Amino acid sequence: MKRSQGYDIIGDIHGCALTLERLLEQMGYRQRQGVYEHPSRMAIFLGDIIDRGPRIREALHLVRDMVDRGSALIVMGNHEYNALGYCTLARPGSGRRHVREHNERHNRLIRATLEQFEHYDNEWHDFLNWFYELPLFLERDGFRVVHACWDEHLIRQFERMHPDACINEDFLHASMAPHSFAGRVMDRLLRGTAMKLPDDRVMTGRDGFQRQFFRTKFWAEQAETYGDIVFQPDPLPEDVANRPLHPEDRERLLTYDRNEPPVFVGHYWLEGVPEPITPNVACLDYSAVKYGRMVAYRLDDEQTLDPDHFVWVEVNRSEQGA
Repeated sequence: MKRSQGYDIIGDIHGCALTLERLLEQMGYRQRQGVYEHPSRMAIFLGDIIDRGPRIREALHLVRDMVDRGSALIVMGNHEYNALGYCTLARPGSGRRHVREHNERHNRLIRATLEQFEHYDNEWHDFLNWFYELPLFLERDGFRVVHACWDEHLIRQFERMHPDACINEDFLHASMAPHSFAGRVMDRLLRGTAMKLPDDRVMTGRDGFQRQFFRTKFWAEQAETYGDIVFQPDPLPEDVANRPLHPEDRERLLTYDRNEPPVFVGHYWLEGVPEPITPNVACLDYSAVKYGRMVAYRLDDEQTLDPDHFVWVEVNRSEQGA
């Protein structure tokens, strides 16, 4: 059955409002009464509208106006979730002042957002309330959308308790316990799957932080080594990458069968020419805020992803700084 409309699924924005406008206009969206819309298609945003970029406030207004108009849908990204935790007071007895600690790393991640809303406190609080309206995932018309990872088991459990796929403040507080159900849902769907480095190894990422875990594919197929399952900008140390997977680690891997509907994610800071990861998995985050590309996939009726349906605009320093 032919879908009634096409969908344009758009990767992480991170405050690059001018670049988003260029991408929308390239795809035939036009402003009507100040809001972008398309005569026959709908945009879907993969979250992470905030943080890092030069026009966070403008990007939020653009996206929310489209959602309110009905010309776009959106799912929550980990940066919207982080903002809720950072700006919400913790409950008595928790041992912390805010749900998300105000440490050096967390302060740095949200700094650009708070600076750009410095004189717009009411707007920022309004957007924080709006973040609770963003579902963690979407599933419609034979395709799926989630910020980082489709975990069928966790999603169905969460859906039974939250049919609208949205969290509330109680769930936010509960998610601060990392091994709780709420903690596992938020970490898995918004940050992806991770695995501990063998032998208690530690690696230093490009951001200078040391980590004992690395991000992994949730669609791993026929994986033999740790290098076969890594999915993050930082490569594994060569000796770890070439090491055969331990049987227990292999058992912990998620898979995404090729018979499942196409799924679209952002989050992972890819580089190069956008293309499908597998015939039914696509990542649309190509590091726009790092002068990469802002990417969309123009989905029509296909169940096998088509490389020709990826569209993008290049991001240059002069545009970001203008």
